[in-house]
Amino acid sequence: MTRSVVVHGHFYQPPREKPWTGLVDREPTAAPFHDWNRRIESECYAPMANARVLDTNGNIEHRDNLYAAMSFDVGPTLFEWMETSAPVTYRAILEADRISAARLGHGNAIAMPYHHTILPLASRRDKVTEVRWGIADFRRRFGREPEGMWLPETAVDEETLEVIAEAGIRFTVLAPHQVEPPSPNGLPLRFRAGKGREIALCVYNGVLSGEIAFGRLLADGARLASRLAPAESPAAGASPTGAVAITAAALDGETFGHHHRFGEMALARAFRIVAEREDVRIENFASFLARNPPRNDAVLVSPSSWSCLHGIERWRSECGCRMTLSKPTSQAWRGALREGLGWLAGELHQVFAREGREVFSVDPWQVRDGYGEVMGSSAATVRAFVADSVMRPVDDARIERAAELLELERGALRMFTSCAWFFDDLARIETIQVLRYAAFAIELSGDAARLEDGLLARIGDATSNDVAEGTGRDIWRTKVKPRHPASSRHA
Repeated sequence: MTRSVVVHGHFYQPPREKPWTGLVDREPTAAPFHDWNRRIESECYAPMANARVLDTNGNIEHRDNLYAAMSFDVGPTLFEWMETSAPVTYRAILEADRISAARLGHGNAIAMPYHHTILPLASRRDKVTEVRWGIADFRRRFGREPEGMWLPETAVDEETLEVIAEAGIRFTVLAPHQVEPPSPNGLPLRFRAGKGREIALCVYNGVLSGEIAFGRLLADGARLASRLAPAESPAAGASPTGAVAITAAALDGETFGHHHRFGEMALARAFRIVAEREDVRIENFASFLARNPPRNDAVLVSPSSWSCLHGIERWRSECGCRMTLSKPTSQAWRGALREGLGWLAGELHQVFAREGREVFSVDPWQVRDGYGEVMGSSAATVRAFVADSVMRPVDDARIERAAELLELERGALRMFTSCAWFFDDLARIETIQVLRYAAFAIELSGDAARLEDGLLARIGDATSNDVAEGTGRDIWRTKVKPRHPASSRHA
């Protein structure tokens, strides 16, 4: 049997910049670093690009760019920060994709929707924009079209698969409990996404991935290698000679070095050991699919995700999934936050559509989708895009309002970054950050007083588990509102 080994790392951080300034506040919990991006870059992202492999005497024998050996995605909001704040690591990641494409014929990198949004909870229109922005970001950085797309939290429903298939995505990665029936030998399954389109579902090994992420496998590279590519003889009744199998692991990229110190060294050693095997191929999902297209159809468990036992309830209700198990905490606030931001997004979208019809020369939603092509580009490029999109005659006032409307929409989408609901409290930095984006978008709406009142009517009575933090209204007043100058209107 020929066995392929794919290890996928999902590298991601939420946007941490203040929307009014584009700067990241000091985050005391990340000490001694300024913020969590810088801390995790030092502990994980940089070491992954320069992983040490030691000889028997403890001397450095090799330094490996692990991004060139593993399948990976990098969230656009992390890439946005990394491009300017960690340029050496940023360039190493791009180079790794080129190296893997030369070796395998298919690059290791896959795309991700622009924001870490739970897509099954988003409207189809928002799904389309998030996917198109993510593809545009990928294309700008890697200089090619993505073949695959990682779904945030692997959260999926049928509409999500239809949207990414319509965008030209060939495959995504799911947990074993998200499909039925299981595939023999770990082979990808086929999902029929309508209108004659198909998309491959690459299902990772849940037990193996859990042992890497939460067990002790990263304490010993040789042991990790033996789990990725077991050397045992085929058991009776196993697949015949010449059959194909794939062992796939998928986990947060921050597992290596951040969650498990020196985990990148164990992975580098494991890859070195496995690479010596003639019966094993280390590759990525795209190269595997090029030789082994899916043959069996899958039934999707919908909606579902990799990190909530209750489907996608973790991001809208008190389902019981939480981080802290040592003491009881309430997540009743999750429902209020989802309701409040959902209401606000609807109001903001109405402002965008109404004023957009008076400002843009084409459908406002078409302009929003196209905005992803220039995000991250120079100010002159962004202004040229906006100017080209507005009605004639073009004047500064019209360009200014068009730019504000597009930033209003970016703020509205960033409000749904999944981290705000994932953890255990309303007063955490992740939730405060999405409320900042809400405040920013409210300012740009031209209807600030009504929208702020409406939001607080929905989230104001939600309560933190920390009595000192109080309610949603208290958090808005003490943690969100003071964090920006009232006169500022631009990121």
